[in-house]
Amino acid sequence: MGKTAGNRDWAQIYAIYGIEQWQTLVFLLFHAFFFSLLSVLFLIYFDQICFFLDSFFLSGAARLAAGFTGAVTALSAVCLLFAAANFLYSDVPLQYEMAQRMVNSVGDWSSVTTALDLGCGRGILLNAVATQLKKTGSSGRVVGLDRSKRTTLSTLRTAKLEGVQEYVTCREGDVRTLPFGDNYFDVVVSSVFVHTVGKEHGQKSVEAAAERMRVLGEIVRVVKPGGLCVVWDLLHVPEYVRRLQELKMEDIRVSERVTAFMAASHIVSFRKPSELVAGPREVRLDWRC
Repeated sequence: MGKTAGNRDWAQIYAIYGIEQWQTLVFLLFHAFFFSLLSVLFLIYFDQICFFLDSFFLSGAARLAAGFTGAVTALSAVCLLFAAANFLYSDVPLQYEMAQRMVNSVGDWSSVTTALDLGCGRGILLNAVATQLKKTGSSGRVVGLDRSKRTTLSTLRTAKLEGVQEYVTCREGDVRTLPFGDNYFDVVVSSVFVHTVGKEHGQKSVEAAAERMRVLGEIVRVVKPGGLCVVWDLLHVPEYVRRLQELKMEDIRVSERVTAFMAASHIVSFRKPSELVAGPREVRLDWRC
């Protein structure tokens, strides 16, 4: 299947992490096959279909209706196949590549003693951070936080397979109220997770937006002054940037657009200043939203 950066085989990576979005992938492939079959039937039995439609349409309109329907069916099959391919690529290869980009954006890992992966999931980003800590000879550790205890146990298994289990700790917790003290981590990272917070209210609802802003506030709270945060997420990055600007974060950077899971995504990184001056002679110490 070819080699990735670092000469790792994709088959090995898939064997460790599996396919998380397999239900969506099966759904898309099933419907792509169905529409492909339907378009082939339209092509084979085009004259018979036109004859049948003659009783419903004016003279000559039946062939136009049949041709249009067949074209839409074929186009639907192509779009569904493209969506399935994008989901398959986004599920492991893209997440693996973006994890390497996020890790590389931090720069010096040798001085990092504590790092947090928010919404660690299968551990692709978590293990990339742990691997970097191992390479630099750091004595630091990375904590993976997830809402599900079952997920954290699975993540520890992938860390063991990657040979970085001694650098990894996983725990269950609520990302809206992080179970860590203020100014605790040197680095905080998160990969395609923050947009899922509050989704039970609807992605475009005010309640969901408030939940996401609360998570951002928690990220800022637990990172040390001068610490770096790197977040890769879908859809809502512009609102994250606006909130980070309101919180007076430093060195806010946004990457180019990357299509992931058929949606726009960006990496946003920022640094927490030593102290936040919110106005004339006023220092804001409460980072919570």
